[in-house]
Amino acid sequence: MLRTGFVQGHLRTIAAQEGASGDTPPRPQSGPRDRDSDLLDAYSRAVIDVVEVVSPAVLGLSVTFDSGQRATGSGFLISPDGLAITNSHVAGGSRRVTAETDEGDRIDAAVVGDDPATDLALLRLQANDLPYAQLGDSDALRVGQLVIAMGSPLGLQSTVSTGVVSALRRTMRGRDGRLIENVIQHAAPINPGNSGGPLVDSRGRVVGVNTAIIAMAQGLGFAVPSSTVDWVVGEIVTHGRVRRRQLGVVATAVRLPRKLVAQLDLLAGEAVEVMEVAAGGMAERAGMRAGDIIVSMDDRVVTSVDDLHRLLAIIPANREFELQIVRGSSTRVITIGV
Repeated sequence: MLRTGFVQGHLRTIAAQEGASGDTPPRPQSGPRDRDSDLLDAYSRAVIDVVEVVSPAVLGLSVTFDSGQRATGSGFLISPDGLAITNSHVAGGSRRVTAETDEGDRIDAAVVGDDPATDLALLRLQANDLPYAQLGDSDALRVGQLVIAMGSPLGLQSTVSTGVVSALRRTMRGRDGRLIENVIQHAAPINPGNSGGPLVDSRGRVVGVNTAIIAMAQGLGFAVPSSTVDWVVGEIVTHGRVRRRQLGVVATAVRLPRKLVAQLDLLAGEAVEVMEVAAGGMAERAGMRAGDIIVSMDDRVVTSVDDLHRLLAIIPANREFELQIVRGSSTRVITIGV
């Protein structure tokens, strides 16, 4: 049987020897739980830091329309002189917009510009020296990256949720029927009223504008990328509207006969057939006719009307571009002027 007094004495002897030699016993290593706690603390600190920086720029919006109907949404300031971003479906066509700040101040706002094609609207608050958020680089986002959604869902001011980027380069249809390109899919929970609020990265930069959720689904939120926001704001501030090229045609997608595809060495079996050409439009001035089949625009393959809209949106308004068409049994190039 082991004697307790012997064990205690032996331990005292070892401690005395270690003290005499100047050595200190090794400190216990941190276990998995300690490391997990450190990671969670770092995650929490990152979110807290972002919220403290960005929340003063986040707005709750109360919107009144000519019909008398009212709605709520979110927005955020992008300049100290009162420029703010929200969704077109939140404020577009409104009669009156009131913005509520993080501190509870209520400020009248006016719609400066509205772009249903990207579901974005630009507001100006009647105030100066306001806190504002910085736009980040949505093109640098990676799947799995931490993002933070901020806004006023269901009228609850200054609500924060976190998640990750679930997918990039999604497309969704805007209110005018055009496709919104490069939409960010994320897993930060959002609800009605979050629309127009910022999606922020871990450095406190706005990388998107929350625009839609899928009903009866969880973890499926979508945001218009900050690169689109930057372009839309520039167009509205400079020109008063977002300029887009208009071909002046009525068109529909068609499937081409395999024999024709092989004969003309086309890159796709689908294209867009012109059904009608508007009088005085760019297409008519360039010599386009009903029955022409558009197979490419600006050296990019066209297989749908959505492709036409997408390419027209990114071609500068002050530059000519070329359409490759099939007319009869041959191809030709038509130049569309400015």
